[in-house]
Amino acid sequence: MKRFAFTMLELVFVIIVIGILAVLAMPNFNRHPLQEAAEQIASHIRYTQHLAMVDDKFDPADDEWWQKRWQIHFENAAGGEKIYVIYNNLEGDTNEDDNELARDPLTRRLMKGTDNDIASDPTKYTGDLMISKAYGISGVSFSADCHPSSATSSRLGFDNLGRPYYHTANSAPYDDLLIANCNITLTHSDGTAVITIRPETGYVSVTYP
Repeated sequence: MKRFAFTMLELVFVIIVIGILAVLAMPNFNRHPLQEAAEQIASHIRYTQHLAMVDDKFDPADDEWWQKRWQIHFENAAGGEKIYVIYNNLEGDTNEDDNELARDPLTRRLMKGTDNDIASDPTKYTGDLMISKAYGISGVSFSADCHPSSATSSRLGFDNLGRPYYHTANSAPYDDLLIANCNITLTHSDGTAVITIRPETGYVSVTYP
């Protein structure tokens, strides 16, 4: 005798299989802000290195040409807000003017995280560089090898070979070459993340101790 319908057992089995597949295919909507911030910063460090390699700042007519290398600079904004900016110091001063800023390759917005600039033109600047506000990062600390001797600024620059430098304002172009791992530790209520930049190659990795 022919059957033209499923049995109850077969229907239950199909429903269970469909449920399992739906759970596996369902996207994860839980945010991991510490990981998002760490991966973003690591990506932007690599982008800074890329900019330096395609835009060689060597100029024999300029006695301080190396100060204009592409760099990523971490700062404390008003109220302790943790921000960073990617720029090349064309004018040799402490200001990061619009003509010196990198542009986000996806959005074409200027890569500078400050409340004042973003409030004046929210479509012009990259808001997620304000990592305290965007991801809840409460602290950014650098290991001693990131700024040995007299250098105290929390910044990294790169030359046209992609080699990392811990500071870009000393008296000689190669004095600041990174010679040991530079570790940048991000602090968040969920824990910490460590971004490591290796000397010579500038290779960037992220760990979650």
